[in-house]
Amino acid sequence: MNTAVLRTEFRLFRREPAAVFWIFLFPTLLLAILGSIPSFREVDKSMNGLRPIDAYVPVAVLIALLMSGVQSLPQALTGYRERGILRRMSATPVRPSALLAAQMLVQGVVALASALLAVVVGRLAFGVRLPQQPAGYLLALLLAAAAALALGNVVSALSRTTKIASAIGSAVFFPMMFCAGVWLPVQSMPHSLARVVQSTPFGAAARALNEAASGHWPGWAHLGVLAAWTILLTAGAARWFRWE
Repeated sequence: MNTAVLRTEFRLFRREPAAVFWIFLFPTLLLAILGSIPSFREVDKSMNGLRPIDAYVPVAVLIALLMSGVQSLPQALTGYRERGILRRMSATPVRPSALLAAQMLVQGVVALASALLAVVVGRLAFGVRLPQQPAGYLLALLLAAAAALALGNVVSALSRTTKIASAIGSAVFFPMMFCAGVWLPVQSMPHSLARVVQSTPFGAAARALNEAASGHWPGWAHLGVLAAWTILLTAGAARWFRWE
């Protein structure tokens, strides 16, 4: 990867206050708002003795990944294509693939930093235990990040303009938010609904992160769902993506 391109993409990202807010700050801010509600800090028997705030730390982590992969990445890549930047780069020694790799790395790093911030604030502000199975938590987190970026690349591949990317991204974003457990934690869903949700990448990610947070190795079925979605989405993006 061209390090000059990577540095440029980081600088450009820092100049986008909306992207910095929604990816890096909003998930933790939402967690802080929910944690300020007294009932969210009380044990809920329907959640196997967890407090709602305990369950919402993994949700905040997944929101960061969704914001980065489904909302920010498609807008950036589609904007480059729409303005002819990718086409012009193809005539220079810097290949468009270097820009694509740099964008994915920038978005992924910022999303993972946001996830770390949510975990730290959850611990310091609300006494949420740190993940009891850190290796499993990290594996699930990296697979979820890969799935989010792959999904964002598919949205980019299917969008000829930034307006279309915004529309498709929003159409994907809200169902994935539901699957991640934003409105109802996955462990509180009825069994039949939970089985359907866990077949989606972010439903599987939510279960895997919760299992690792409680000290269990994430279920191989959930990790397998994440890996399978990442492979399928990456293959689709590679097939449909156009530089011009």
